[in-house]
Parts: sequence; structure tokens; C-alpha cells
Amino acid sequence: MLSGNGQALPVVVHREETGMKKTLTALSIAVATLAASSALAQDAKLKIGMTFQEMNNPYFVSMKEALDEAAKAIGAEVIVTDAAHDVAKQISDVEDMLQQKIDILLINPTDSAGVEAAVQAAKAQDVIVVAVDANANGPVDTFVGSKNKDAGYQSCQALGKALNGEGEVAILDGIPVVPILQREGCKEALAEFKDIKLVDTQNGRQDRSVALGVVENMLQSRPNLKGIFSVNDGGAMGALAAIQGAGRDVKLTSVDGAPEAVQAIAEGTPFVQTTAQFPRDQVRVGLAMALAQKWGARVVPKEVPIDVRPVTKENAAGFSW
Repeated sequence: MLSGNGQALPVVVHREETGMKKTLTALSIAVATLAASSALAQDAKLKIGMTFQEMNNPYFVSMKEALDEAAKAIGAEVIVTDAAHDVAKQISDVEDMLQQKIDILLINPTDSAGVEAAVQAAKAQDVIVVAVDANANGPVDTFVGSKNKDAGYQSCQALGKALNGEGEVAILDGIPVVPILQREGCKEALAEFKDIKLVDTQNGRQDRSVALGVVENMLQSRPNLKGIFSVNDGGAMGALAAIQGAGRDVKLTSVDGAPEAVQAIAEGTPFVQTTAQFPRDQVRVGLAMALAQKWGARVVPKEVPIDVRPVTKENAAGFSW
């Protein structure tokens, strides 16, 4: 794929046979759109706004980096805001972007239902709206996000195998948006192991320090606990600290593929698996879908699922976002 200056623009969709047709359609749109968009942007500079649920997370930092790279390649201006998990702030941030006359809104909602007013306001001004990583209520043009149920399933299947199919396990939950689907996938996988029992679910807020305290209490109250699934790597790193601090033999799996999680897995700690998402690809494809609609495409998918990939000690050394 080439940008207007002739340089390669990395837009990668990790895919399996299932859903291939939809993904290839999306990728074809992305190729055609991004190849032409730089020249079009010269006539009237494109203005892109992206609001993140948080920026205190390497996952979203890498997503922003990829957005900045793509925007630079096509000569577009980018406005980025951090909601810090505050719905009211996210709505206010979008309103400010609309005052600045953005053409495209990429929204990573801190609360899917709570941001509907912001989506409605953007569409009232004919702004293209693409939800990234987590979907938003309202008239979103396209949603681009990971196969989160698959991620939960893969991680808890790995947890069950690491425990040889038996023992008590717990879920370290998070802020209600994406984790809902991850929990569903996890529970489906655990149900396949007749001698594994889900005994606890606690909210670590996807935050290392919060998760540390939650898991410390969990370990104290559950002496037979053998495994924990965390809905994100930030919480998992707090859980890992608690497990190591207690000197317990408790296996840990998670979702994201963050660099420090991958390192912990490679080093042979109790952290045995994470199911990697691809934040850079999500925002690249999300921008491509928005540009396609901006320049008149009529067959842009309403949803583009991005595949996930398990990371274990065997393949951790070669993995990065």
C-alpha cells in the first residue's frame, strides 16, 4: 500500500479463513482509499479527531503513534484527546473537536452507551464516525475492533491447559465495555474443562495498582486458587506482582500483548499466556474506513473484526505490536 509520497503505508489485517471475505473487502477499500487520499487532502486539509478512553496505557499509546504516522503520510491534521475514563469529559472533548470543524471522528469510547450524545452530535454535522477498539451506541458509520470473545476464549483455554484441566480459577475483570465479551469467551472455554471451577470474579479496573490489591485479597481468601484470567495486561501485571509476592503457584493469562506482559511470559513467570490484540492495525483500518466514506464509497462495512493471536513462552521472543 502506498501513500501519496510513494512510501509504503503499513496497514495489516490479521485474518483467518473465517470472515475472510469481509476482511478482504475492508482491506481492498483501505488500499484504494489511502492511496488516493494524500492528493485529495492537498485541496482542503483533512482534519481528524480521535478521542481515547485513556492514554495511560501502552496499548493506546501505540494506537496513537500509528494514527500520527498515517495522518502524516496523507497530509492530514490530527486532534487527540484523553477522556481518562470520564464520559462527561469525552463528550466535551468531542464537542470541542466539532467546534474545530473535524471531518472524521475516531472514537474509542470509555462507555458505549454514555457517548451516544457525542456520536449524535458528530453525525448532525455530517462528520464520519468510526468506533475503534470498542463500539459506541448511536449512528456509528463503522466499528473496527478485535475479536474480543475469541481473545477471552483463547486465554482461558490456555489457562485450562496450563492447569491440566483441574483446579479453582478466578476472573480479574475490568471497566465494562470490551471486557464483557472477553468474559463470555473465557467462560465458554472454562466450561470445556469439567474439573475446573470458576470461584470468583473481581474488578481490577484494568489498573496495575488496583489489581495488585484485589488479587492480594483474592489469594488470601482463596487458598486453593490455581489460576487467574485478567481482561487486560495492565491488570495482569498487578496480579503477577501479587502472585509472586505471595509465593503462590497460580497460573495467569490475559489479553493485549503489551511489551511488559510478553517479557514476563518469555521469562517463565506464572504469567503463561496473553492473547494479543493489534492496536496499530485497528486504528489504521479504522482511518481507512473513514476515508473511504469521506470520499464517497457506498459499500463500506459496518463492522471490521481484527483477529487476535496467542502469545506464549514459545513465540514471545518474536512478538511485538
